[in-house]
Amino acid sequence: MLRTHTCNELSSANIAEEITLSGWVSNRRDHGGIIFIDLRDRYGLTQVVFDPEDDAQAHEIANTFRSEYVIKVTGKVRPRPQGQANPNMVTGEIEVITTKVELLAKSKTPPFEIDDHGELANEEIRYKHRYIDLRRKKALENVQFRSKFLNHTRNWFTSNDFLDVQTPLFSVSSPEGARDFVIPSRLHPGKFYALPQAPQQYKQLLMVGGIDKYFQIAPCFRDEDPRADRHACEFYQIDCEMSFVEQDDIFKVVEDYFFDMVPAVSDKTIMDKKFYQMTYEEAMEVYGTDKPDLRYEMKMVDVASIFARSTNEIFSSIASDTNENRIKALRVPKGDEVFSKTQMKNFEKFVKQHGAAGLGYFQMQEDGLKGPLNKFFSEEDLAEIIETTGLEVGDAVFFGAGEKRTVQGYMGKFRIHLAELLDAHYKGEFIKKDILAFCWIKDFPFFEMNEETGKLDFGHNPFSMPKGGLSAFDKEDLLEVESVQYDLACNGYEVLSGSIRNHDVEALVKAFELVGRTAQEVKDKFGAMYEAFQYGVPPHGWFAIGMDRIMMILKDEPNIREVYAFPKSGKAQDMMMNAPAFIDDEQLTELAIELVKEDEA
Repeated sequence: MLRTHTCNELSSANIAEEITLSGWVSNRRDHGGIIFIDLRDRYGLTQVVFDPEDDAQAHEIANTFRSEYVIKVTGKVRPRPQGQANPNMVTGEIEVITTKVELLAKSKTPPFEIDDHGELANEEIRYKHRYIDLRRKKALENVQFRSKFLNHTRNWFTSNDFLDVQTPLFSVSSPEGARDFVIPSRLHPGKFYALPQAPQQYKQLLMVGGIDKYFQIAPCFRDEDPRADRHACEFYQIDCEMSFVEQDDIFKVVEDYFFDMVPAVSDKTIMDKKFYQMTYEEAMEVYGTDKPDLRYEMKMVDVASIFARSTNEIFSSIASDTNENRIKALRVPKGDEVFSKTQMKNFEKFVKQHGAAGLGYFQMQEDGLKGPLNKFFSEEDLAEIIETTGLEVGDAVFFGAGEKRTVQGYMGKFRIHLAELLDAHYKGEFIKKDILAFCWIKDFPFFEMNEETGKLDFGHNPFSMPKGGLSAFDKEDLLEVESVQYDLACNGYEVLSGSIRNHDVEALVKAFELVGRTAQEVKDKFGAMYEAFQYGVPPHGWFAIGMDRIMMILKDEPNIREVYAFPKSGKAQDMMMNAPAFIDDEQLTELAIELVKEDEA
């Protein structure tokens, strides 16, 4: 037997028992001829003592042990000497006096510290040796948390009558908006499979098949550039589709899941014990983003009517067209007291990086508003600015002016930037880290103008139901058509997307025709769905929770890669397996593929 107990099990209740432990040498200390080793497995640590007076042979062998050697220890449990108990260890009351030891495996000196006390090693080094990195307590905890999360999620959806259905990984392209990963077919030269960006078509076909409540912990594959909240190559989502539902039915399922899941796996709480809701346009007007962080206030306020009366021609000209333009005010509580003059001046550089022409501001002081904009406003207008923005002494207020989406975009980013600075100033007390602020964003635009082509294109998922059904496409301005599509934002991240599906074939074809696609293209590209919808398709809707992203939030990880057991690097590489890699000519020939060098292309 290689062990009778794990390294976190022993306590004073086991004193005088003979036990066997196996694990890694986490720490070795030599105190006057007596060797102390902290033995580690994934469960915890136990202090093991090698005293030559108790067993000279075991002591001699232990003298050869080094960090990360794998050993087997047999001995008796005894209480630690008085005053030497460690309250920070589960096994801190006891130690094991060794009577027999066996070396199971040697180890080279690890390429980085594992004890979590030293500086964290470079990501590429850790990922190249991920099997060692997983021995770190924090890395191990994330793997354990993922297992706990997955187990709870599967049990929850199964207990709520969802069927766990696995959909194919080798299929055709699905219109999810990213590049596909494609796989060449040996049996069908010149043809390719596509790894699914999401199981969309299959799960809709399940609805046609009468499986009214589907879910899957679905692997999804998208050829996108990685970033802090987006893992390279593959990610996982809690993927669901439901028949005979409307938007509110979907919302209730999601909210019930989160209300059960969060306290089951985390110490965080849901803000105000509710899920907020706002339209896409409301989110853009107030927060400048469709994934607002509601843990702090700092809402944008429209002040165009006040600026229209200013003597500054630039402001008054922008304010004269409130359909195309916006002038937004952003109040920062105690901003005049927190930010230095240098910071105030540098803020303009920040917004200019995101498309702004400039940035105006006032400082609220005891004797009223102060700043370079004062001269352009009457006393009455200055008083209205104070009232409209809710300014108090010590606050600062910033103004962005220009084209609607541009102003919303850079002021939204500026809001986040200011909040992060305030959080640093208040030492983590401004942005509440123990809170999850959920907000449904709904009524997304169905269409948008493609910036590259200048033509009408889908705003998001083309299979969403337009609000009002087929008749919605009769609007004179198609950019005003809204979809029954929704996202769920949490703490500044998008953690869910979904929609009520367009199950009307006529409306589906019409949507594609409006962006320049023919009915035949719909039949060719989505033939299985088009055909299936001729055989009685129920009304249905979906949602997909970004599983890795919500785990990143729950674990307070700044980078999504840390919640994977074997993550890709920030350069989309598997450092451990050296992937992607070249394949040999024989394989290429079998797949009917010829590589062309760049200078030959």
